[in-house]
Amino acid sequence: MKTTVTWILAGLAVMWGVEAVNFFTGHNISRTAGITPRTVSGLWGIFLSPFMHFSVFHLLMNSLPFAVLGGLICLQGRRLFIEVTLIVILVSGLGVWLFARPAVHAGASGLIFGYFGFLLASGWYAKDVQSVVIALAVLVYYGGMVFGILPLRAYVSWESHLFGFLAGAFTARLDARLT
Repeated sequence: MKTTVTWILAGLAVMWGVEAVNFFTGHNISRTAGITPRTVSGLWGIFLSPFMHFSVFHLLMNSLPFAVLGGLICLQGRRLFIEVTLIVILVSGLGVWLFARPAVHAGASGLIFGYFGFLLASGWYAKDVQSVVIALAVLVYYGGMVFGILPLRAYVSWESHLFGFLAGAFTARLDARLT
């Protein structure tokens, strides 16, 4: 449990530290370090965008789901948490870079949707009682997130949400095949 809290707090500390610097630059860092689809400079955003946000409110809205959903994965093991995080960041980021509309895409929501997809798909693929119970709890408490993969608001990167969710489900499938 102590390790879980440490990893989650470390992730949040990085995000909030970046936001503090970003705030004083008028969020110029997010605009230059996010994912800009199909541009060479936008490739860096694949790795940097989960730590970039466009406002304090944006980061506030991502902090609790990151802590809860990421924490549920981390409780299953530090190694799994790291693997899921890295695979989701890479796969979802590449999906956004390749297929998203031309805009700057930044924020931890793609990663959060990846955690969401992983936890739900793990209940399906792993088929152990713990994974099924976690998946059902996540579905009950966070099920409304599925609407985030729809293009409902022009200023929301639904593409990050969609590719994050798909990357999380892919990672759960991959994890089930390896165990």
